[in-house]
Amino acid sequence: MKVLYFDCFAGAAGDMILGALLDAGLPLDALRAALGSLAVDGYEITADRVIKAGLTAVKFRVLETAPAVAGAGAGTSAHPHHHLRDIRAAIDRSSLSAAGKARATGMFTRLAEAEAAIHGTTLELVHLHEVGALDSIVDIVGTVFALEWFAADQVIVSPLNVGGGMVRTAHGVFPVPAPATLRVLGGAPVYSSGLQSELLTPTGALILSEFATAFGPVPAMRVDRVGYGAGDRELPDTPNVVRVLVGALSADAPAMTVTVMSCEIDDMNPQIFGALMERLLADGALEVFYQPVQMKKNRPGTLMTVVCRPADRRRLTDLVFRETTTIGIRYQDMARECLGRGYATVTTPWGDVRVKIARQAGRVVNAQPEFDDVARLAAAHGVPVKDVHARAMKAWLELGED
Repeated sequence: MKVLYFDCFAGAAGDMILGALLDAGLPLDALRAALGSLAVDGYEITADRVIKAGLTAVKFRVLETAPAVAGAGAGTSAHPHHHLRDIRAAIDRSSLSAAGKARATGMFTRLAEAEAAIHGTTLELVHLHEVGALDSIVDIVGTVFALEWFAADQVIVSPLNVGGGMVRTAHGVFPVPAPATLRVLGGAPVYSSGLQSELLTPTGALILSEFATAFGPVPAMRVDRVGYGAGDRELPDTPNVVRVLVGALSADAPAMTVTVMSCEIDDMNPQIFGALMERLLADGALEVFYQPVQMKKNRPGTLMTVVCRPADRRRLTDLVFRETTTIGIRYQDMARECLGRGYATVTTPWGDVRVKIARQAGRVVNAQPEFDDVARLAAAHGVPVKDVHARAMKAWLELGED
């Protein structure tokens, strides 16, 4: 099973991720061809070798070679503000596969939803500031192509070093990590090494949270290639790079170790269980589920099971003790093997729907429209849920991805 492992000990940005993938074997000419018209009209992309704290790495750059045309579209303007519709048009002009275009569009839609929520506006009116600049569009679309080119079954990512201090954005000065970075991270594990610099950018957070099938330490694997992608910063004693390991998971080792926690509860207001599940998932739990059980003294109760990363067990245990009436929790470490997972976005007559995709050995083995998207569109347009689901599935099948 082919695996990519991203080691983000110095954070991550879009150019760093692409630089690492180029260093690990992605042909620059193939990347240029896939980007198509994203990289013309006064721009070019380059990849050069640089030294970061004594370490050789590839620095990926998007360079302006001619003045931008005023009022031009997302593919030609250097203005850092772009509407989602402009970016969709730029993606459509690229040479990505149909599935790749759908995925890239879905990533920018997710970012636009995050920006709209942060700034209290609508998806139609939101501007994508720093992440809507041409270089970030190239970084995201280029990474979509690059990860298709590598065709990995698993993309595993280390905990993310976010840095510290303050960062200036289009809306002012904010603490690190920036609001947009936090919003798109989801449940990805983060930490700060104490370096006072923005190490994880919104672009880096968007890419890694989109493609990661798991977060954690280096898995048991055979390493075939190593790539280093350079950032712009000069950090004290630390190379400002992302490292990617390319290889295969060991046949006799699981891709991930998880901790399974459980306890029975028979003396708590059942309304609390719903709020508890939301809190656990928001705080990093991988799975939470409940089962009815019959307990001592013949009382009905609920068996709660929480699946989490081993590093999260202590924090989630404290949360369960604080939020429930239980006085004891069992736990054990178990092996978990997962299919590679990701999303594509398809268009229906009522709007866009994300499709969750599962792959094995690079081949799609399952695809399902995201029910929350289906239900939201059905309610908004007064149509049956089953109709929206069927049209989304039809649109996915028409993409023709294997």
